[in-house]
Amino acid sequence: MSILLSETHGGILTLTMNRPEAINAFTTEMLQALAKAFHKEATAPEVRVVVLRGAGRGFCSGQDLREFAGQTISYKAHLRNYTAVVENIAALEKPVIAAIHGAAAGAGMSLALACDLRIASSDAIFTTGFSKIGLIPDAGMNYHLPRIVGYAKAFELEALSPRLSAEQALALGLVNRVVPAEQFAEEVGNLAAELAAGPTKTYGLIKRALRRSAGATLEEMLEYEALLQEVASRTEDHKEGVQAFYEKRAAKFGGK
Repeated sequence: MSILLSETHGGILTLTMNRPEAINAFTTEMLQALAKAFHKEATAPEVRVVVLRGAGRGFCSGQDLREFAGQTISYKAHLRNYTAVVENIAALEKPVIAAIHGAAAGAGMSLALACDLRIASSDAIFTTGFSKIGLIPDAGMNYHLPRIVGYAKAFELEALSPRLSAEQALALGLVNRVVPAEQFAEEVGNLAAELAAGPTKTYGLIKRALRRSAGATLEEMLEYEALLQEVASRTEDHKEGVQAFYEKRAAKFGGK
């Protein structure tokens, strides 16, 4: 079977990492498949939101160290595979939801943090993991984590690598919501459907604005917001939203 399963329905592209026997640990092949899916399948016009999940008993346990057993590898070269995935998620002008159950460890946690929204099952466990094998976090964790929890907490999580429950992750802002395990699939579907019915181009512009804000001054952001608002005002969804407001009805966004 494919190590990455893909299904599109109702504007929702679901990508399922499919190495359940290894808790979906990353291999070069899986990373390249993910990068390709986010670059090609996710950009198809009919796709309005992406859900990233793991098969079996967990989301992703990080890099499969067995892939390089007995080899001398260049981590710098291998990390280009992670870079391609993270950059394609960031560049995709559509929402990406990480649906996390079981373990999200090491680079698996990094991948979850790279997504726009994270919804966790009550059985989810998070750990940075890298320091336990004498490595620093990678795959964008050093960018995303301190922006979510601050420097001191990020250092604690990276250096000591505690196991965080779903509720602890929620308290730190690592996930947007936690739902009971028995309702997890339904709630992920509801969130994805809500986003798929929304103003897709607006979501893309929001991603642009938030990415720019990380390294911009207030003055620069005010100018950039004005630029993006001009773009948003020309979309069909903006026209529909205004019309629906005047007609006192729910907007029917087409994602255009």
